[in-house]
Amino acid sequence: MDLALLRTFVTVHRAGSFTRAAALLGLSQPAVTSQIRTLERQLGRPLFLRQARGVTPTSIGDELAHKAAPHLDALMEITEVGLDDESTGRTLHLAGPPEFTAERALPALTELAGSDGQGLALRASFGNAEEVLESLAAGHHDLAISTARPRGALFTATPLCDEEHVLVAAPSWDERIGAGKLRRKGASALEDVPVVEVHESLPLVSRYWASVFGSSPAASGTVIVPDLRAVLACAVAGAGLAVLPRYLCAAALKRGDVVALHEPAVPPLRTYVLVVRTGTLAMPHVAQAHEWLLGAAAAWY
Repeated sequence: MDLALLRTFVTVHRAGSFTRAAALLGLSQPAVTSQIRTLERQLGRPLFLRQARGVTPTSIGDELAHKAAPHLDALMEITEVGLDDESTGRTLHLAGPPEFTAERALPALTELAGSDGQGLALRASFGNAEEVLESLAAGHHDLAISTARPRGALFTATPLCDEEHVLVAAPSWDERIGAGKLRRKGASALEDVPVVEVHESLPLVSRYWASVFGSSPAASGTVIVPDLRAVLACAVAGAGLAVLPRYLCAAALKRGDVVALHEPAVPPLRTYVLVVRTGTLAMPHVAQAHEWLLGAAAAWY
């Protein structure tokens, strides 16, 4: 059986789409369709059911993928590694949320570049979870950092770390609210405090309220800016309360630029995952960056 046909088949199986598989393989969609039809004729059985959006594997397709994929991945590893496992000269394309990628991931990965610049080269892009996973699926990036665990066979996700969320505001707001009032009245004590957030839907504040207070925030966003570093700057300036990752506001808390308005016994957490296209950890530069980030994350919190 032609290995090229099997490679195309496994890529389609993981991608769930001829179009997406074609982009990953660098082929035209008609070429991918032709290869799958050729394989189906050779086997005498259909491998996929064509749907309005993408394809679904048949039971025979699932069985073939289960048997073939590990061997194809092993062959890819042999091809990629060659005679040694050096990643020198390779470029890692990384995608992730702007703040976490800039503050955590990139400083850790730049160590792999080497002091002489002859190590791993880095190219990074920022986006939300949906955007970075879509770019990874399309083959634009090798590794993605996401707050959403992806589904489907195309991706392999590994937990990276948890971040603790903190409810903060400038000291002037803490004085106006009063710790005693917050203990007595709970979330209602914060109804008149302006909110600084990254989106009109108040994703971080809403998650905090639901987790800690068991309710929804009553206030609407006063300042909306799509970067948590800007949210912190606005909170320091006294624009209102904000919910931020502790790593991002730890220095400001230590300096007294902001204060924690509330310290729940169980703080809300958000989990980051490292995501690759299934099979690509056989590529040395992807595996090296993946392992390096997992090791670095152990010291972050």
